[in-house]
Amino acid sequence: MSDDTLGGYRQSIDNIDAALVHILAERFKVTQAVGRYKAESGLPAADPGREEAQIARLRALAESAHLDPEFTEKFLRFIIDEVIRHHERLRG
Repeated sequence: MSDDTLGGYRQSIDNIDAALVHILAERFKVTQAVGRYKAESGLPAADPGREEAQIARLRALAESAHLDPEFTEKFLRFIIDEVIRHHERLRG
């Protein structure tokens, strides 16, 4: 039995998931460039002040978008931690 309404929702979810993957890929291309720059310039892999400012900014965006700020922070923290891991690896 087919449910066209559910199928339509799922297609939308699939499209959004694909867009998220592409957006994350673009973000990581830029953060890899940042990591190379930091390594070449002798800068630390992590920037706690920048991280906290980004978290605060995105929590506020989440609230205005009616998205759970706690979820948003956890998601961003996961991405930040992965970026730092990449930056540390570039430093050798």
